[in-house]
Amino acid sequence: MSHPNLLVGIEHIDDAGVFKIRDDLALVQTVDFFTPIVDDPYTFGQIAAANALSDVYAMGGVPITAMNLVAFPIHAMEIEVLREILKGGLDKMREAEVVLVGGHSIEDQELKYGLAVTGLIHPDAILTNTGAVAGDWIILTKPLGTGIINTAQKGGMAAPEAVQKAIEVMTELNRKAAEVMKGFRVHACTDVTGFGLLGHLSEMLGAGKIGIKIALDAVPILPQAEEYAGMGLVPGGARRNREFYAPKVQGAKGCTPSLLDILYDPQTSGGLLIAVAEEDAEGILRFLQEVGVKDARTIAEVVAKPKGRLILS
Repeated sequence: MSHPNLLVGIEHIDDAGVFKIRDDLALVQTVDFFTPIVDDPYTFGQIAAANALSDVYAMGGVPITAMNLVAFPIHAMEIEVLREILKGGLDKMREAEVVLVGGHSIEDQELKYGLAVTGLIHPDAILTNTGAVAGDWIILTKPLGTGIINTAQKGGMAAPEAVQKAIEVMTELNRKAAEVMKGFRVHACTDVTGFGLLGHLSEMLGAGKIGIKIALDAVPILPQAEEYAGMGLVPGGARRNREFYAPKVQGAKGCTPSLLDILYDPQTSGGLLIAVAEEDAEGILRFLQEVGVKDARTIAEVVAKPKGRLILS
């Protein structure tokens, strides 16, 4: 559906939709929910909320309101489980200074939780997942490996310290990184979620007018994620991502199988991928570190050739 005020719609395959309501103001809207990925209900609520809010941050917007989305097996689970999930989500919304305005729940055989989020942005300040230009550097703000560690946890093989670090990453808001971006020449942004690092970098290729060269030794990885990948503790989503995005990837033969699994690993509440002008790359990275985004790293360079390709180096 087209509309003159619809600035970003479903045809863009972007993180959120954007609708202009006046010349200096637009709404950013998104929705996201999923089944539990951790055992603790409160932590699950926090992760689900942080994940949903991230789409607004990735567009350069400021989330202001949210609505709960709940599917709950009322006859199979204690209602206290739902209370803890909602409390976790509400606490994360409060941290983000987002107002909960309502929600909707249904009875379902499988538990699910998430948010519909509304944010604000100036129409001239919208960041999409395309727009990177040759010469840009790409910064990743969170380490990879949450899908693999969650898979290891489900199999009872993950070390407690590895699980705790993954939880810290997944519950961390992308708010600080989004605020830092506004002071620099950022040309494109997206967050790393279900398509994995290579999937979301593939989206940043846009119409294939650029290429992206990835420095493998610079990519931040969660502790023990590579070890678990080597043990075969890899989610099915990583294999599906590889099947879909591999045609755009060059240099995979020089990459270890476990590292390649991590690059395709579907993330939950992952970090932002920020394409910034070369002259601003050092400054934005330093600023990110100063405000507490400690895992931020410059991981890739946007190149003119080969076009439409991700080059692993």
